[in-house]
Amino acid sequence: MDIIYSRIPQRPPFLFVDKIIEQEGNKIITGLTLTGDEDFFKGHFPGNPVMPGVLIQEALFQSGALLMGSEAGGGLGVVTKVSSARFKSMIRPKDEMVMEVELIEKLANAYMFLGKTKVLGKTVAQVEFTCAKIEG
Repeated sequence: MDIIYSRIPQRPPFLFVDKIIEQEGNKIITGLTLTGDEDFFKGHFPGNPVMPGVLIQEALFQSGALLMGSEAGGGLGVVTKVSSARFKSMIRPKDEMVMEVELIEKLANAYMFLGKTKVLGKTVAQVEFTCAKIEG
């Protein structure tokens, strides 16, 4: 977790990455194992808990920020645009999420990403998003 804490400012309970599985070049693969005890499961939806789509996106955004944070120079990654978000399946308690985020293009301080979240090798969400790196 130390490397994650050194690259992004998010902390529990709003940290949705608990490991970096692999990082090479313009791609990072991260993971999050859900315990089922997360507060959002208690209200979304009682008796049929599902991870909210906005938090699935946040896990991808944080993974992109981890990739940005591996560059020299510091700064804070802020989401500026979500071009496309598709949800193909639900994420439930005890699932292990694997986020794959690829930097597609970088223009000045703008970073364009394609992110996919998988559970058991199956893509459950895909998001195209842009972040700006600002001085923090």
